[in-house]
Amino acid sequence: MPGIEEWERLRSTLRLGQWLSGSVVRPPAFVGGVFVDLGLPVAGFVDVALLPSDQGRWPGDGEVLDFEIWSMDERPQIRLKPLKREFLCEDFEAYVERNGWPAGHPGAATGG
Repeated sequence: MPGIEEWERLRSTLRLGQWLSGSVVRPPAFVGGVFVDLGLPVAGFVDVALLPSDQGRWPGDGEVLDFEIWSMDERPQIRLKPLKREFLCEDFEAYVERNGWPAGHPGAATGG
């Protein structure tokens, strides 16, 4: 994991809504979401709240997909949203509305 200065440098090169490709890493007993190897010194992460309620519909371990940067903060981690609708929670639009994200939030669109 990078130090704060390295994370700040990397974060300055990224933007919300940017698309990144990465390989899904599903730890066997982890139900909080899926990690994504982006080929960067920082892991990507898709929170369980953005994924389908049925874990059997989550992307598989090693599957290479496109993601959208959903959020980043001072913690060295890139929160991601899958671009494929099939990997989003069933009530994605309601989820966005419940959390108060404006229609212009880069992650508010459902993707393809």
